[in-house]
Amino acid sequence: MNKDISFLFMLLVLAVSRVALAEPEDFYVRQREQMVYEQIKMRGVSDEKVLGAMRYVARHLFVPPARRSAAYEDHPLAIGYGQTISQPYIVAYMSEAALLGPGDKVLEIGTGSGYQAAILAQIVEEVYTIEIVRPLAEEAKKRLKDMGYTNIFFRHGDGYKGWPQEAPFDAIVVTAAPDTVPQVLVDQLKTGGRMVIPVGSFYQELYRVTKTKEGIKKETLLPVRFVPMVHGEKAK
Repeated sequence: MNKDISFLFMLLVLAVSRVALAEPEDFYVRQREQMVYEQIKMRGVSDEKVLGAMRYVARHLFVPPARRSAAYEDHPLAIGYGQTISQPYIVAYMSEAALLGPGDKVLEIGTGSGYQAAILAQIVEEVYTIEIVRPLAEEAKKRLKDMGYTNIFFRHGDGYKGWPQEAPFDAIVVTAAPDTVPQVLVDQLKTGGRMVIPVGSFYQELYRVTKTKEGIKKETLLPVRFVPMVHGEKAK
């Protein structure tokens, strides 16, 4: 009888161990579901392509290990070098505001840790992303390549100048704030193309700029807080 109890106890320990090993990933899946429902869907984001991408991409893999417990909370997180990963709602909101389609070619200014690029890559055909901070650019490239993304193309450089060799783009998503909308980026949009961009210094607004045959249409979306866009002589 004692042997039977010992055997059953050993089976129970093995079963609990297997659950414990599986728990972290299950935990993060639940965290993503909760994030999408409470922080994003309930606040008005309804594009199913965006919601699906936010559910799929493992946000905790894009933040420093010490901050992973906070990866799915409703605020930005520092990723080093004075940069941040935007709060989940803002990532989703900007992705929806860009009015993306599956065949689109998109330019992202400010790769950061690569999270926004990964979200975009789940939705569109090609993503071209630029990061001015070399260590972040290199880390994001390795991270996304290791994850199996083949439709993201990387450049270390001044995002203010865009990527003219690959223009025109259907959409441009800017994740750092210049003082004004850079005309050089507007020039790299297709006619009908959209740019979602935060503008301002202390007080910032998120805009959607649409390029038309007559010029540009500029829509104010919501107040935001992004790190400043570094470019030109300030770039390192």
